[in-house]
Order: sequence, then C-alpha cells, then structure tokens
Amino acid sequence: MSQQVTIYHNPRCSKSRQTLQLLEDMGVEPRIIEYLKTPPTIDSLKTLLWQLGFTEPRQLMRSNEIVYQTLNLSDRALSDEVLLQAMHDNPILIERPIVVVNGHAQLGRPPELVKKLFK
Repeated sequence: MSQQVTIYHNPRCSKSRQTLQLLEDMGVEPRIIEYLKTPPTIDSLKTLLWQLGFTEPRQLMRSNEIVYQTLNLSDRALSDEVLLQAMHDNPILIERPIVVVNGHAQLGRPPELVKKLFK
C-alpha cells in the first residue's frame, strides 16, 4: 500500500529540516512543498486546517512573526477569510512543518509527532 506523503517545508527552519530527516529515516520519500516559494491557496489552507483538526485559522499561524503584529492579526474581529488571505499573501505566517498522509495532517512540533500519521 503506497501512501502519498507531503511536507510543507521551510529549509531554513530547524524543526522542518528535522521532520524531513525523520521522514527520510523512516524510508518515506515525501513530496516537498516549499510553501514560502509556492504558498498554498486559500482552499488548500482550509483543507489543511480541516486535516489538522483545527477550528480556526489562528491555530495555524505564527503569531510571533512581525507581519502578524504589523497586520494586527490578533484582532478578534477579523474574519477567517481575512486570516486565510493573510497566510496566503504572507506564507511566513504559516506554522511549519506540516506533514499530510492519507488525508490526515500533523504539525511537526516536535518532529516526532508526525510518526502518529503512520500508525
């Protein structure tokens, strides 16, 4: 049974590199999406939220990024659509890495968490 494994990867992020290495050590050759170069569409972000079991976009956002503060994304009055558009327009806001296996996703923080996708 062949599994399609995808990692949303940032090569400059140590957790992302560790997660990719973990997958490779498990004998997995994932499809690598460098999401800073090719940001996910809004529909893809919605799918990732669902696959992760998240209920709102902020759960997938890096609130410590300068652009998060600059765009005032902590404002609770902002709609999900505005937040998703912000992540698409500024992919640095997307938490990383994300591994997707057979329609289920997991954040690799810490990297070992992605192992549960293969049980």
